[in-house]
Amino acid sequence: MYEGKIVEYIDQGRFICTLCIEERGSHLHLLTASNREVNLSPKRAIVVSETGVDVSKPREDLIARLREIEDVRGSLKQKIDVAEIWELVRDDEETYGHKYLAELVFGDEAGDNHASAVLRAIFDDRLFFKMKNGQFTPNSEERVDQIRRQKEEEEIKSERLRKGSAWLSEVFQGRKAEAPSFKEEIVDLLVQLALDGNDAPDFKYGKELLTAAGITDIKQSMFLLVKLGIWREDENLDLLKSEIETVFPENELQEAGKLAAWQPDADGREDLRRLPCFTIDGPGTRDYDDALSLVIEGDELLVGIHISDVAAVISPGSLLDGAAASRASSHYLPRMQIPMIPPELSQDLLSLKKDCDRLSISLLIRFDRTGDLLDYRFTPGIIRVRQQLIYGDVNETLANENDPLMKELHRLCLRLRQKRIDQDALNLSLPELEFAFSGEALVSLSLEEQDTPSRMIVAELMILYNSLAAGFCHENDIPILFRNQAQPGERFSFDESGYVYYVFRQRRKLSPLHISTVPGKHSGLGVDLYTQATSPIRRYLDLVIQRQLQHFLLGKDLFYQDEDLEELRISLEPILKRVGIIKRNRIRYWTLKFLSLHKGEVFEALVLDEMKSKYRVILPDFMLLSDMKRQNGVILSTGQRIQVKMKKADPWDDVLALEYVDEL
Repeated sequence: MYEGKIVEYIDQGRFICTLCIEERGSHLHLLTASNREVNLSPKRAIVVSETGVDVSKPREDLIARLREIEDVRGSLKQKIDVAEIWELVRDDEETYGHKYLAELVFGDEAGDNHASAVLRAIFDDRLFFKMKNGQFTPNSEERVDQIRRQKEEEEIKSERLRKGSAWLSEVFQGRKAEAPSFKEEIVDLLVQLALDGNDAPDFKYGKELLTAAGITDIKQSMFLLVKLGIWREDENLDLLKSEIETVFPENELQEAGKLAAWQPDADGREDLRRLPCFTIDGPGTRDYDDALSLVIEGDELLVGIHISDVAAVISPGSLLDGAAASRASSHYLPRMQIPMIPPELSQDLLSLKKDCDRLSISLLIRFDRTGDLLDYRFTPGIIRVRQQLIYGDVNETLANENDPLMKELHRLCLRLRQKRIDQDALNLSLPELEFAFSGEALVSLSLEEQDTPSRMIVAELMILYNSLAAGFCHENDIPILFRNQAQPGERFSFDESGYVYYVFRQRRKLSPLHISTVPGKHSGLGVDLYTQATSPIRRYLDLVIQRQLQHFLLGKDLFYQDEDLEELRISLEPILKRVGIIKRNRIRYWTLKFLSLHKGEVFEALVLDEMKSKYRVILPDFMLLSDMKRQNGVILSTGQRIQVKMKKADPWDDVLALEYVDEL
């Protein structure tokens, strides 16, 4: 049936013309024009000639005949216009065999070679017909247009792949090259790869582009963006991924400009400008949202805690309110600050600046000399700050005992802290890293103590304000968001391993913080009720709580009900969590950057955990956690102080390799 027939089949997208020299059971034994013999299932045969060839002839003659047939069919194929065939049959909505189509083209003289030529032409064209089981169905006009567009797009893509990869190859090797006209598309693709890696929407094409440029690691997309000047060497990828706005658009700046001209109205407010108000902050602070005052009246202390009344300026649902909510808080990162509210307001009208009248939500508390709270009241006020003090200066003043009032305030705050500790509060503060830069370069890294007298004064009075605000709102049925924390899973005590070791261990045992409209204890702070309302310039939820408090004090209808607050919590918690991750990662990045400049140096470490193949250690000079591989013959115990050598630090890949050196 098949012997002596010309059999064509498709292999890897190409037509193979063969002669069947023998049938072997369920397979055809074929001879190709290149003098190869292959076995083929009859099911794979696309074309089988009607006429045959005498297979008894010499092999050379058979091969010559095959080549002649191949040439004839190839020549006939060049004469075929597939579009004309399609025009003849496109409206019939039928399926056609290649022999019938060959007769349409060549008439009655059409034979095996003509039929094969038509088949090849339509197969290679792939525009006008759809092929299935050797039969052809004409595509609709719409489908033809669609395929045309796809082909054009593929051709453009192929050309861009060629030009784009050539350009990236030159850039990668540090050579100057003219950017293609579609540079921005390539940059967008590189940004995708750098931020999303394998999850990038156009990962396949991006990977193909880099591979064609001779770049096998997609992480090099970051390097390319730096080379192109699109990104800085230390670009904050977490911040880019978060899509948090780092600048204020023009309409928000215009709105801030209008509000900045607003003059405080003292109507309905208590005039507290007689009080000797002062702020205590860092030297770089410009957005002062809290001030303090102390007046001694006989055996009593009148303490004032004054919070900038941001709610008086930023209205709920306004443009700037929406902008603040989308950011959730101000972001204080090494070498970068992103305010929640435009600086025109946050550093001016809303800031408790020296010698300026400012609206406040003030808490006035009366204590006796032993530190017992006698009474308190919240009041909408107007204040004027007389001094703007810096933490370091206050510490020095207290050390030299130069200011009796500050000394009295410090003594009071020590008592307040002790009362909280007596109620099982945990003091888990650690020094914070401070980074110094010169231009783009990281110059130095230092630890800033957080448990200094001046910082303790501010911390204790802010805790007091927030806890009393929570109690006040609860007693007066004012819906707010409370901050609740259950008892820790386990409590540790100091041992010879030191304070840092204790804090790292204890922090891991803390119960999670829950923000809720339902009141509850805050075990970590040792208070019965707690909220946050002391940083309305910097934290959106503080602004929300302040609005509730302010509306109540001014006799206005409350703006939020429990369901409104719950909606806000649900929308803001993911943003706040993301902000926390961005800050932690950025501090870690710059710490690793600093360590990368100190390869081979030896540092102190504390063993925090012992695991099967490694130890987890703390580098107390940097408050940094890292894993360290076990070494043969070295057995360490938790809490042990050791020396480690810094072998490698890579901030881009978050890699820190340490090696044990000796005990301490």
